[in-house]
Amino acid sequence: MSWILCTVDLLLADETSVVPQRLDLSYALNPQSNFWPGPGYSPFQLETIATLEKNGVLSKKVSFPEHIGTHLDAPNHFEQGQPDVSQIPVEQLFAPGVLIDFTARAESNPDAELSTADIADWEAAHGRIPDGAVVLLHTGWGRFWTQPERFLGRDVRGQLHFPGYSAEAAKFLVEQRQVKGLGIDTLSVDPGTSKSFDVHHILNLAQRYGLENVAHLDQLPPRGFDLIIAPLKVEGGTGGPCRIFATLKSTADAAGK
Repeated sequence: MSWILCTVDLLLADETSVVPQRLDLSYALNPQSNFWPGPGYSPFQLETIATLEKNGVLSKKVSFPEHIGTHLDAPNHFEQGQPDVSQIPVEQLFAPGVLIDFTARAESNPDAELSTADIADWEAAHGRIPDGAVVLLHTGWGRFWTQPERFLGRDVRGQLHFPGYSAEAAKFLVEQRQVKGLGIDTLSVDPGTSKSFDVHHILNLAQRYGLENVAHLDQLPPRGFDLIIAPLKVEGGTGGPCRIFATLKSTADAAGK
């Protein structure tokens, strides 16, 4: 009997040790949420339309642009004839994730762009990016989330400054690594200085999506985690706020061993 109890205890201990850690990589929406500073865009609004005292139920109305807070850019965002956010196949929203730490480069140059050489360095250290992954670029910009002007990096001429992917890196990841999407902790997968939005075009033309304003990337390892991406399913939408969940695997997997 004591041998059986010992075996059960060991099994339970082993099960407990492999329970994955789960992280929410999304910011809550509120009137302070950052959004793309374009014409027609407006802050998040939440209005009460029924109360428990008056109506016996609490209900609210929300208003916001699609590209606000942690959100997904659908393939139709920059390319005609591509799927809208409601048409993204569900299997595209589940993927292994990898994290590229770009914080040192971004700290020294707010206009820095991830290059194919940076990707090669990452793969030399952590192994090949698996086909069908979602790549997340950690620039450190998340620390400015509650400082809107610093997050935008807007200079006196109105030009935005924040890091992003280069067109060559995006093309490589789409064509050579078959990524399902690219994510970043800034306002855009393109650098803030971009006027042509090449990375968006590369992604959308290949029916891939972008994830922007992704939260808490400092809590992720380089690899060894899976992502679940759950955007609002709006018919005809070019994107929208989404929840992004990460499930971390074992320490050995996270280290790329």
